[in-house]
Amino acid sequence: MTIDNDDANLPAQLDSHGVDDSAEVSRSWDHIGAIIVDAALQRRQNYHATVRPRVVALIEAWPDAATTSGFRRHLDTGTLSDVIDWPSPGRLAQVEDMTRVFESQGIETVAELRGALGDHASRAVLREALGAVRHVSPKTLDYIDTLSGVSTGGAVEE
Repeated sequence: MTIDNDDANLPAQLDSHGVDDSAEVSRSWDHIGAIIVDAALQRRQNYHATVRPRVVALIEAWPDAATTSGFRRHLDTGTLSDVIDWPSPGRLAQVEDMTRVFESQGIETVAELRGALGDHASRAVLREALGAVRHVSPKTLDYIDTLSGVSTGGAVEE
């Protein structure tokens, strides 16, 4: 069985910085920092006007934040707010808390994130840990699947 526009549901090709360079905007990233920031900012925000430009700015400014340890090194400088032009401390705290979960779960790369999400037992543990972070809802957990290129059919807030 095929679904109309199946190709639009496939992850887009990413350039060397992990940015989707296709005409169709995909919501998957090959960059841990981008996944965390995108997931934290998406709640009640316009994706194209607010979230995506900030995630692209993050990837361009911090290409080595594609790993959790690389992202942590940059987070520890205290400059995330400036890089993504986001002054509100609530979302920045959420980014910090989500990063701690990735660290505690031993997730360093997007491939490892995909692996954890693809394994039933690891998935349950990861989702429980992320779900304990303030403002990480079941919808956000499904969105992290989408951002990492795991297809679940979960909903995304516009």
